[in-house]
Amino acid sequence: MAKTPAPIGATPVRPLWQRLLLRRLKFLVIVAVVLGAAAGGVYLFAPQLLLKADAARMAMQAHVEKKTVVAGDTTWSYYEGGQGPTIVLLHGFAANKETWLETAKGLTDHFRVIAPDLPGWGESSRNDSGDYGVPAQAARLDAFATAVAPQHFLLVGQSMGGAIAGVYAADHPDRVAALALVSSLGLTFKENDFVRDVKAGKNPFLFDNREGLEALLARIFTKPPHLPGRIEDALVDRNKTDRAFIERTFAELKQPEQAYALDPILGKLTMPVLGIWCHDDKIIDASALDTLREGLKNTSSIGATTLNGCNHMPMLEKPDETARIITGFALAH
Repeated sequence: MAKTPAPIGATPVRPLWQRLLLRRLKFLVIVAVVLGAAAGGVYLFAPQLLLKADAARMAMQAHVEKKTVVAGDTTWSYYEGGQGPTIVLLHGFAANKETWLETAKGLTDHFRVIAPDLPGWGESSRNDSGDYGVPAQAARLDAFATAVAPQHFLLVGQSMGGAIAGVYAADHPDRVAALALVSSLGLTFKENDFVRDVKAGKNPFLFDNREGLEALLARIFTKPPHLPGRIEDALVDRNKTDRAFIERTFAELKQPEQAYALDPILGKLTMPVLGIWCHDDKIIDASALDTLREGLKNTSSIGATTLNGCNHMPMLEKPDETARIITGFALAH
C-alpha cells in the first residue's frame, strides 16, 4: 500500500531514534547549564568548597585517603596511602597537609605515606590556650607516631615542620630511621630580607586582602601560582580566622631558642640526615645547609641537595624532583 503523503505545511515526523537522541541531548544541555550555574554559585558564594574539592582531587591522584585519629591532646587529621616502608611528612608554618599531595604522588607507589595536619593547623584540633612551639609539637608528634607509624620510619619536615622533625629525631632516635630536612627552620643561616622584616616587627604571614596574599606568594614561590579571585578571597578569610593563632605561634617561633632549635642538638643525631634546599630560598637561606653539615658530628650519613628553579616550597614547585630525592634517600637507608 502506498504511503499517505503528509499534508502540505505539516512538520515531518522524525524517526524514533532521532527523537530519542534529541531528548537525550536536551537533557544533557539542561544538566550542563544547571551544573554550570551551581559551580558558578559555589565559586561566588562558597569558594572554600572548591578548595576542598581540589584537595580531594589531588588526594585521589596521590592514592591517599583522609583519616583522623585521637592521639594525646589532639584530634589529628592526616592523609595515608601506599604500601612499603613508612614516610611521615610534616608541613610548614601557616600551611597544611595538602602541601605534600603533589610530592606524595611520586611516593605512594613504593612507600606508605603519612602526611598530618600538625596540631593547631589545617583540620587538626587546636587548644586556643595551648603551646604550639617546636618542643611542644615534637612532644605531640610522639603520640601521633605511636598511634599510626611503625617502630622505624623516615621523617621528613619542611620549614617549621623540619624543626619539629629534627627535635623529635634527637629525642627519639629509636623511632626515626632517617631524617630529611626541607628548607628547615631551626638552623643558623645568612641574614636576608625576610629576617630583617621579622626583626623590624613584621609578620609576613598575615594579610588582609588579595594584595597581601599575592605578596606572600611572591615571597615563597619563584613562580607564584595564579589563583582565581574568589579562591584568593577564601584564603584571605582563612588567614583572618586564624590571625590570633598565627600571631601567637609566630611570636613563639621567632624566639632564638626556637628559631635556631636545631643548632645545639645536631650532634645528638645519629641516624642518616639529608638536607634539601632550593638555591633561591628567600625565607630560610640555603646557607643553613652549611650549619647542618658542620653540626652533624655523629650521624651515620650526611646528604645535601640544592634545587634550582624554586624558592621555599620545593614540594610544590619541584614535586617530582623532591619525590625522587626522598625516594633515593629512603632506599639507601
